[in-house]
Amino acid sequence: MSVTQQFLLDSYRAAQHGEAAPPAPGAHDWQVVREVRDYGRFHAVVHERPAHGRLRAALRRALHGLRGGAVRSPRPLP
Repeated sequence: MSVTQQFLLDSYRAAQHGEAAPPAPGAHDWQVVREVRDYGRFHAVVHERPAHGRLRAALRRALHGLRGGAVRSPRPLP
């Protein structure tokens, strides 16, 4: 059963029982993303790590390691 079919079934059942319809699929996706981000920041602060810029710092470290000679040039063609 797809998400849309489940939503329609739940809406039908709610209408039969006189209850409020459930939220449409995807209606709260951005709220979930914000809550996950906030939880990550909270978790970082609790464990005494910087709360902001952790992803950029990790990417910067990874890219700096690549620039430091870890990048291999392609083999020349025969």
